[in-house]
This record gives sequence, structure tokens and C-alpha cells, in this order.
Amino acid sequence: MPVLDYQTAGESHGPALVITVTGLPSGLDLDVDFINAELLRRQGGYGRGGRQRIEQDTVEFLTGVRQGKTIAAPLTMVIRNNDSRLDDLAKTPPVYRPRPGHADLAGSVKWLTTDCRETLERASARETASRVAAGAVARCLLREFGIESFGFVRSILDAKTDAGVTEANWQEMKKIRDASETYCPDEAVTARQCEIIRQAKIDKDTVGGLVEAHVFGCPIGLGSCMDWTTKLDARLAYAVMGIQAFKAVEIGLGKECAFLPGHKVHDPIRYDAKLRASAHLGFVRDSNNAGGTEGGMTNGMPVVVRGTMKPIATLLRGMPSVDLNTKESQMSSYERSDVCAVSAASVVLENVAAFEVARAFTEKFSGDSLTEVRAQYDAYMRFARMLPLEPPVQVMAKG
Repeated sequence: MPVLDYQTAGESHGPALVITVTGLPSGLDLDVDFINAELLRRQGGYGRGGRQRIEQDTVEFLTGVRQGKTIAAPLTMVIRNNDSRLDDLAKTPPVYRPRPGHADLAGSVKWLTTDCRETLERASARETASRVAAGAVARCLLREFGIESFGFVRSILDAKTDAGVTEANWQEMKKIRDASETYCPDEAVTARQCEIIRQAKIDKDTVGGLVEAHVFGCPIGLGSCMDWTTKLDARLAYAVMGIQAFKAVEIGLGKECAFLPGHKVHDPIRYDAKLRASAHLGFVRDSNNAGGTEGGMTNGMPVVVRGTMKPIATLLRGMPSVDLNTKESQMSSYERSDVCAVSAASVVLENVAAFEVARAFTEKFSGDSLTEVRAQYDAYMRFARMLPLEPPVQVMAKG
């Protein structure tokens, strides 16, 4: 069967966004309400701009589905743009003054034009709606095997929560997050983050932040150490860095590993026979500094990935730039934008991370139908619980 993958198409102010997902097994129930709820969450969060009041993102299946279930054919989805005006020059005029921090200048030179419009239309964060849809579809598959994803905002500017997320408390944290205007599971920090965003709006500026995702219930052994292209943590980093405006990725403890000795970084291994039936097979850790991956493979602990989103490049007050036609100094152009989209970025991260886990999952447990995938998964877990499959070889010391 094909490898689980997806591709997106569509411009910010074009007719629609189009998503094609390949490699899904047949027989998978697609929870449309869940997918649409994730799209709605991406549109929310304190600091979003006027575009979110225009769009009402919902997904429409064009191919690959029959009576709500996948049929193993390529799945094609469409998200219609209400603000479709790409060919209306009065509403979407050429852009000759590139915005520092955006793709405008690099794209214009790359495609040998002085009009940044074509570049910015595709480089726009509007495209992330497609990735949320693809990730939500992948999560429908993961949920069949008890694997769940949870994303939230860790910080906006210097307003940071130290809230710890665990397998035991994440669902309670989810309730707090969903009640937060900034998608932060900490009421006091949420209030401070809203103050920061309000001040940025007054200052005609923008702010970024730190977002985090946890994937719970992963079996040991997703990904591989045999080929660098199959390392799950590397794939996660690649996927997260592909999100618009992301400038850094961390797995688990991340950069903090550089400032601690080994005994404070590596997670001691214990075995608890009472938890043998769980996805981690009874192998437990008192910490999860590794972020659920070792050697490019899941180790039974929750996968933890963190991403840094820079402030949005479109500032209402503009920034020093040049006119690409005259090369004279000008202030950068303004396109309708957000003051802060960190909340939305947390939704994108959550779904992008889930897709990469699902990709690794279907590589290990491949099958043309969900029934086959389940049989592969059950067989692997059965064998893993039987380890050692053969009596271990005892090496006798000489003399």
C-alpha cells in the first residue's frame, strides 16, 4: 500500500484549499465533526484578525470516501475560501514593498518578478488550515489504537506557564486550555498573555511564542534508527519547521540538555509488570526528558515536541523596506493580518505532529484495510509482551 502522505494546494485568497491524503487503509471512519472542530480551533485564539470573521472553515470530501469510511483511494478534501478575490486587482493589488520576515523578497527574486503577490498568497499561513485537516484525518486513525494528541500554548512573549502535562492529567488540562482565550492551560498566564497581545495591538506590533504538543499512547518502536530518513524525531522536526513562521523545534528537554550532566538528562528505566498490558509494555520512566523518542524511535513515553513561532511579519506600522521597482527606501506593505496567531499555531503543531506519528505507525503496521492494520498491531504487541521469544543465551566466563 502507498505510504501515508499528504499534499496541499491553494492560495490564501484563491477559491479554495485542496488537500490530498494518500496511504489511508480502507474502512476507517472519518469523524467530520472532529475535523471541523479542529479547523474551528485553528481560527480562534486571542489576537486573530478580521479574516477569521469572514471564513467558516469546514471540510468537504471529494474522493476516497464512501458512506463516511475511507476506501483506500486517495482522499481529497476541499476547504472553500469565502474571501476569494485573487484575480480582483482592486482588492488584491500587486505588492512591491516586501515585508521583512516574510517570504516576499526571497520569493520575488526566485521567480523573477517585482510583485510579491504570488509568493505571499502561497506562503500565507492560510495554508495551515490544510495541514490541520490532514492531521485531524490522521488522528481518526490513531484514535482507533488509543493514541491521542494534545497541543497548547506554553508562552507568548515572556508570559509562560510551567504547567506539567502528563498522561494522567492531560484531559483535565485540555478543559482548561479550551476555556482559555490563548489556548494556555493556566488561567493566570492566559490573562497576562491577553494583556501582552492588547499592548502589541496598541503599538501596531506583533508577538510570537512557544507551543507544545504531546502524543499519548504510542507503542514502543515507531520510527527507526537504521536509516536517518526514518528517524521519527527528525521527521517531527522537519514537519514542525515546515509550519509558517516557526524558527525552532525541540524534542523533550530540547536545548536544555546542553546545560545539564547526563545523569540529569537521561530517563531511568523501570519495569512494572502490572502495566504490561499498556502500550509501553510495562517499561516506565520517572521522567521524560527524551520526549518519548530514543534513537529516532518511540520508547513508550509520550512524544513531546515544542516549536517556536516568531512574531508575525506583517506589522500595522510597517518596517523599513524598499520598492522593488525603484529600489528606493519605503516602509513595507500591509496585508490584513493578526497581532498574534500563537494559539492557532498550537493547533497546527498538534495536528502536524499527529500526522508524523500516524505515518510512522502505518509504516510499521501496514495494511490495505483497517482490519489488516489492527491485526498487524495486535500481533506485534502480543510478541512484544512475550519477550524474550527464546531463552537468552548465557555466556560462561572462562576459567
